[in-house]
Amino acid sequence: MGKTFIQKIFEQKMGKPVNEGEIVFVQPDYILTHDNSAAIIKKLSQVKEGIKVKYPDRIVIVLDHVIPAASAKTANNHKEIREFVKAQHITHFYDIGRGICHQVLPEMGLAKPGSIIVGSDSHTCTYGAFGAFSTGIDRTEAAGIWITGDTWFKIPQSYKITLEGRFQQRV
Repeated sequence: MGKTFIQKIFEQKMGKPVNEGEIVFVQPDYILTHDNSAAIIKKLSQVKEGIKVKYPDRIVIVLDHVIPAASAKTANNHKEIREFVKAQHITHFYDIGRGICHQVLPEMGLAKPGSIIVGSDSHTCTYGAFGAFSTGIDRTEAAGIWITGDTWFKIPQSYKITLEGRFQQRV
């Protein structure tokens, strides 16, 4: 059987062949977070004061989940995120009113064929519709990628599925 969609993307990114079941380390093209970035920033400050992100141009933060701020705590979280974005020189920041994160990435040309995108949201996988490999991660993993610039993946096993018979109309 030929290479899978995921193998092709990871081989292009790594510049070498990859096999099913292999664990690989790669630098995602983009790391998406949203209003939950405040929690990620707090995790980073617990590790070390004044810590710097490795690739500020790969971090995408979209304020879209809790808008307008429903409480003083949420408003303060948004303020902390804006301050962090400025201090870290994060180029892909989309403040309140710019759109929903899963529409913003494609509209801004960030979700494209062959890219690797991770995000601290379960709907991050929607970028597969644009030919990208994308998957959800948790906040701790996002914090780690912000600092190290990379993460690991296990190249998934593929399965061949053969359908027999006739489909009903419109299937």
